[in-house]
Amino acid sequence: MATWTVPLADVVVPESDIAAVADVYRSGWLSMGPETAELEAEFERYTGAAHALAVTNGTAGLHLICLAAGLGPGDEVIVPSMTFVATVNAIAYTGATPVFADMAGELEPWLARDAAAAAITPATAAIMTMSYGGHPGAVEALAELARSRGLLLLEDAAHGLGTRVGERHVGTFGAAGAYSFFSNKNLAVGEGGMVVTDDDELAARMRLLRSHGMTSLTWDRHRGHASTYDVVALGYNYRIDEPRAALARRRLARLDSENGRRAEIDSHYRAALAGAAGITAAIPRTPGLSSAHHLFVIVLEEGVDRTAFRERLTEERIQTSLHYPPVHRFSIYADGAPELPLTDGFGARAVTLPMFATMTDIQQEQVVAAVCAAAHVDATAG
Repeated sequence: MATWTVPLADVVVPESDIAAVADVYRSGWLSMGPETAELEAEFERYTGAAHALAVTNGTAGLHLICLAAGLGPGDEVIVPSMTFVATVNAIAYTGATPVFADMAGELEPWLARDAAAAAITPATAAIMTMSYGGHPGAVEALAELARSRGLLLLEDAAHGLGTRVGERHVGTFGAAGAYSFFSNKNLAVGEGGMVVTDDDELAARMRLLRSHGMTSLTWDRHRGHASTYDVVALGYNYRIDEPRAALARRRLARLDSENGRRAEIDSHYRAALAGAAGITAAIPRTPGLSSAHHLFVIVLEEGVDRTAFRERLTEERIQTSLHYPPVHRFSIYADGAPELPLTDGFGARAVTLPMFATMTDIQQEQVVAAVCAAAHVDATAG
C-alpha cells in the first residue's frame, strides 16, 4: 500500500469532535434522537430548504427522492453519465429507466440543458442533475426545462454541499435533492447523507420510507408523542445514527470556512498550472457562483498517455483519481446506450488532483511541480 506524501483527500477529526461523539455514546441513545433532530434543523437553516431528513448514506438519499417522486416501471429519467454510478442506480432501483444525455462541454462535465431536452420522450418523468465537483452545472436551465415540460427535477448534490447560485443552495432547485457525508466528501462523517425538499407531501413520504413505512419512530414514542404505530408503506431502514449526526453537526459548523480554503487551493492550482503544456483545468469559474470546490480536475491533451502521467505522480507519492469512468460504458448499462462524445472524451482524458481543506501550501507546491514535470515529459515526447 502506497504511503502518500499528498493523498487525494484527507479527513482530520479534532479531539473536540471525538469528545462530542463520545458524549453521544455515554448518553445511551444511539439512533434517530436529539442529535439527528438538531442536525436536520441546522441543515434546513443552512440550505434554506423547508425539510431536511438525515439518512444512512447518500445513495439511500437518492433512492428516497426517486421513490418519493413516484418513479417506477415505464418511467424514463434523463441523467448524466459523467457521475458516480449511484446517481444512476438510484433511478434503476425504482424500476424506472435511466436515459443518458451528454455533457455541456469539453471542460464542463455536467448535464447539458440542450442534450436533456433532446432526450425527452413521452415516457420521460424526471431529469436528474448532478453538481459535478461542486459546480451547480446547468441546474437553473434544467429547472426551467423541467417546469416547461411538466417534469420533475431531482438533484444529486453529493458534491455540492456549500454550493450556492446567488443566495440559493444547490439541492433546492428541483423537487428534492440528496447530499452525501461519505468520507471523501466536504462534510465527511464516514457514511451518512441528507435529503431536502420544499414539498410537504414529498417530505412526509420520505419520512415514511426512511423507516420501514412506520407512522411513528422510537424517539417519538420515547418523548410521549405516540404510543404505537402503523405501517402504511413498504419502507426501508435508511436511518442515520446519533454519533454520526453529532459529528456531522460539528463539521457543518466549519463547512463554509473549509470550503473557503478549498477555494484558495482551487485558485492557486489554476494560476500555477495555467502555463503548463498538455493540460487544462476543467470546471471553469462561473460569476455569481459560490462553489464547494469538491474536486480539482485537469484534462490532458489528446495523445497524452494518461496512465503514464498518473504513474509519474504516483512515483512522487502523489495520489490521483478518475472522476469518473462514464456510467453508460459499464456493462450493466452499456446495452443500447447512446453515443456521448463529450462524456467519452472527458472520461478518457480527465485526472483528479488532490483537494482537501487541510492541504498545506507545501503539499500543493509538490503537486504542481509533479504535474508540470509529468506534463512536460509527455509534451516533449510528442
